[in-house]
Amino acid sequence: MVDVQAQRKQIEKLISLNRVTKVVKGGRRFSFAAFMVVGDGEGHVGWGFGKANDASDAIKKSLTSARKNLRFVPIRKGTLPHEVIGCFKKAKVLIKPATHGTGVIAGGPVRAVMEALGVHDILSKSLGSNNSMNVVKATFKAFDLVLDAEKVAEMRGKTFKTLWG
Repeated sequence: MVDVQAQRKQIEKLISLNRVTKVVKGGRRFSFAAFMVVGDGEGHVGWGFGKANDASDAIKKSLTSARKNLRFVPIRKGTLPHEVIGCFKKAKVLIKPATHGTGVIAGGPVRAVMEALGVHDILSKSLGSNNSMNVVKATFKAFDLVLDAEKVAEMRGKTFKTLWG
């Protein structure tokens, strides 16, 4: 049996790699914390966080965590179907659909998520906290609120054709 996940190309974006120091009796101990976003460029995206004593091991852990955390986001014509606002703690992310040719107008972590997701045209504004982990989590909360036409028809108990036929 062929693994479908292995056939898709993976877009991996490193959002942050922090060196953490712990002071112990004998001196300092260094470890690394990696925060990554993984997507296939076709509507699937996930984030992961990993810690290890070596940077490459931390990145590997965050990648496996991100692959387990993949979710689907509906994309229409290279952008999201409608405007959404996602909040996580004090981080707020406003995401608006844009016309073809606009490009990805987003800062830092939101840009990495959108590129991994496969969105080509989007307008975004990050409000409140600029902690990269909280901004990414707010972006994913916004993705939970995105509905496509088929989902709306299903929620109303009708078919797509009868609603927008």
